[in-house]
Amino acid sequence: MTRRAAQPRKGAVRTFEALPPAKGSRAPFAQSWWGCEWLRALEESSLDSGRLQRGRTYARGGAVGQVTVAPGLATAPVQGSRRTPYRATVRVEQLTDRQWDQLLDMIAQRAANIAALLDSEMPAGLADDAAAAGVPLLPGPRDLDPQCSCPDWGYPCKHAAALCYQLARLLDRDPFVLLLLRGRAEQELMDELARRNTARAAADAAAHAATTEAGPAVPGARAGDPAAAAFASRTKLPPLPAPPPLPERPGRGPALVDTPVPEAGVDPATLELLAADAATRAHHLLAAALGARHADTAPPVPLTEWQDAVRLAATHPTPQVLTRISSNCGRTPGELAAATRAWRYGGTASLEVLDEAWTPPAAVLERARTAMKDDWPEDTPLPRLRTWRNRWTIEGHGAQLRYGRDGRWYPYAKDGTTWSPAGPPDPDPAIVLTTLLQPQDTRTLQHSEDQQTDPVRTPRAPDPAPSRAVRP
Repeated sequence: MTRRAAQPRKGAVRTFEALPPAKGSRAPFAQSWWGCEWLRALEESSLDSGRLQRGRTYARGGAVGQVTVAPGLATAPVQGSRRTPYRATVRVEQLTDRQWDQLLDMIAQRAANIAALLDSEMPAGLADDAAAAGVPLLPGPRDLDPQCSCPDWGYPCKHAAALCYQLARLLDRDPFVLLLLRGRAEQELMDELARRNTARAAADAAAHAATTEAGPAVPGARAGDPAAAAFASRTKLPPLPAPPPLPERPGRGPALVDTPVPEAGVDPATLELLAADAATRAHHLLAAALGARHADTAPPVPLTEWQDAVRLAATHPTPQVLTRISSNCGRTPGELAAATRAWRYGGTASLEVLDEAWTPPAAVLERARTAMKDDWPEDTPLPRLRTWRNRWTIEGHGAQLRYGRDGRWYPYAKDGTTWSPAGPPDPDPAIVLTTLLQPQDTRTLQHSEDQQTDPVRTPRAPDPAPSRAVRP
């Protein structure tokens, strides 16, 4: 891999104080999607998962000292087994000047990109557009080169891995750290973006003035007509009106139970339910549209009839609704109750885990098993696991872990002769198993608190036609 030597510009070096220890914590090192992508690049470039595990332990234990970040390079002292700390570094492939020019143009094209960066967010749409244009904003496995002064031959060694995990925490807090590693400092970027915005505004103003002076550019338009000028220039349209404010809660719709039935076969109670559900979905969609990340959100995927029936039961969990949906879908009340609970914990992905058994790649399960062994407390024996397809049953505990196609592990508990969803999923099977093996009263209390906080836990709602499961 050919690398350019890091040439830090003036003011392009940042120093971060050592983060406090977090011993015993199982919290992930990164919450943001760009921080997780950094960790994915690290773990895909590693030749030894055991050294990565020890690196995580070092990072959580406060072994990583003050971190210095410069274009293409991050360094920190890492305390190992000897008294004197080792010097760990990670080099990151810098973007070329041409790539930076393309990336800055993409950022400047949308004010939302700049606002997101200033708000410590990395727009997902920006990263996707940059990758499509051949500008790898997020580093891949070949872009990272961890090194250390220790004699360990591992790639990376545990000290360099600890530095990389600590960098994930810094990236979570400030995406400009990633941009600095790619070659440009924050102030330099903001100055260049301001220059480009000024130049763009001047060009737009000149084009508008030239169009106005030239007279009507649209057949039938009058000179000086603002709409005609905007249409002719094709550079700037008038701003859209402000969106309506988000109501505090969705409306309930009209009361129809006591209304005379207009024709045979129409159930007023069902119409009331569907109207209330439509109001709830409209409220969710408006909240998403008014959110800061709406432009970067993928459109919802339409639901199947069964998925929409479960969503409806989870959103309106009254005995009448559950009885009617259970009857019309040909499912038992117990099956619908399990599906409703699964939906509350994870939407369509969780419902697929409940209904489907599939065979993940063996390498994925082996990595998960190794990671769980490494993360498990040394003073506690790991329970025996019986494996079948994507399901790990914990012998003697009435507990089970199921691996979903979304890469997360879902906890299940045995209720009589059936398995029922028992909590929210997590990418780390050790976290799910630890929670699952808590005393039953503790898990019941936690489930009750979760329900009080969010009684339906409905994910982003698609907008399909109303399900036939509640039709009369």
